[in-house]
Amino acid sequence: MNIVVLDGYTLNPGDLSWNTLRSLGPCTIHDRTQPAETIARAADAEIVLTNKTILSHDVIERLPKLRYVGVLATGYNVVDLAAARAKNILVTNVPDYATASVVQMVFAHLMNLTLRVADHGRGVAAGRWTRSPDFAYWDFPLVELSGQTLGVVGFGRIGRRVAEVARALDMNVIACTRRPPVEPPSDIAFVELDELFRRSDVVSLHCPLTPETQRMVDRRRLTFMKPTAYLINTGRGPLVDEAALAEALNAGHLAGAGLDVLSTEPPEAGNPLLTAKNCCITPHIGWATLAARRRLMTVVVDNVRAFLAGTPQNVVN
Repeated sequence: MNIVVLDGYTLNPGDLSWNTLRSLGPCTIHDRTQPAETIARAADAEIVLTNKTILSHDVIERLPKLRYVGVLATGYNVVDLAAARAKNILVTNVPDYATASVVQMVFAHLMNLTLRVADHGRGVAAGRWTRSPDFAYWDFPLVELSGQTLGVVGFGRIGRRVAEVARALDMNVIACTRRPPVEPPSDIAFVELDELFRRSDVVSLHCPLTPETQRMVDRRRLTFMKPTAYLINTGRGPLVDEAALAEALNAGHLAGAGLDVLSTEPPEAGNPLLTAKNCCITPHIGWATLAARRRLMTVVVDNVRAFLAGTPQNVVN
């Protein structure tokens, strides 16, 4: 079967190998695919792999040879599942490959916000320490995490692991999730969402993006948060009302935000968060460590191999 990768660059910018995938059949790999190019590039493919290139109803209808879509990620909203199902096209994803890396990013943002690591590093490089009359200096309040309360929104693999790391840092943890565990951890309290925003010193988002969760962090909930609190989002950008968050930060109603995702990626130049006070934004790299991408590549190939063997795995439709 012909295999076409529509946008393989972010998974493999050159430090991994496609050879194992190539061993499964004729394979064409594109670094990136523009919307107008999708149909032509996938026209002769029975197997299409995509990360962010959208396979809409109209696109799927115009690909009569297509039998399998492999999403190079956990989220699969880039594929019209109903259209694929109607044409008996199997869709798979990679459900768990970057948990450790995303958790690391959560605490990278939190450590940066509470200790202002990047700001102090830039100050030292600019000569601020060299000119200091004292052996140490700090230009911002330094916050200890021990005893602070972390609110985890969503308690899947990543949310659960974030909670475990927070407890290791001697933080108190509360959580809100659609389906609390049957046997919840004894050291974590499960609360309603509004209560979580009111009580937390740090709120970390790990829930899926659904019609119910879109812009769940809105102007109303931001008013619930303490002015000393921080918001961390490594989940999905549209969980946050970005204009409302920028207003809260600029008005000093929130101490800071650490974001690895935005509602539009790359962001538009006018996104208010790009210039908001105490807002650190990273370019959606929490998933992108070499170790995580190696795992992703392995499961992507295993998914295709399982489909070819007639024993599909990680099917989402």
